Amino acid sequence: MNAIKLYLSQRLLSMSHAFNGLVVLFQEEKNARIHLVIAAIVVCSGIFFKITAIEWMLLLLAITAVIAMELVNTALENMIDFVSIEEHPKIKKTKDLAAASVLVFALLASIIGLIVFVPHVRSLLD
Repeated sequence: MNAIKLYLSQRLLSMSHAFNGLVVLFQEEKNARIHLVIAAIVVCSGIFFKITAIEWMLLLLAITAVIAMELVNTALENMIDFVSIEEHPKIKKTKDLAAASVLVFALLASIIGLIVFVPHVRSLLD
């Protein structure tokens, strides 16, 4: 029984670190807050248009992917800044590549949003 309690307490501690990472992301990263506002608008729009379960799955997957990439990008940038504060072409390249990963997912999420919402907006206007 003690081993189960220890295991559960370790998992809870691990989850608290992960939730702390989300708090840090949204407190410190302006772009992450922008993504969060857009996600809230998308969710409200989904409720308004009564989108299907599959549309919800696509949108939630897109939202989650963008935020996850923002987390990875931020973690990588923080690690690089910790290792070296010097400007160096390789450091710039690494940061640019990490930022590009967020951009790629954000563009994909935008396309998914258009695919989901354009038909709903059209039917509302007709």
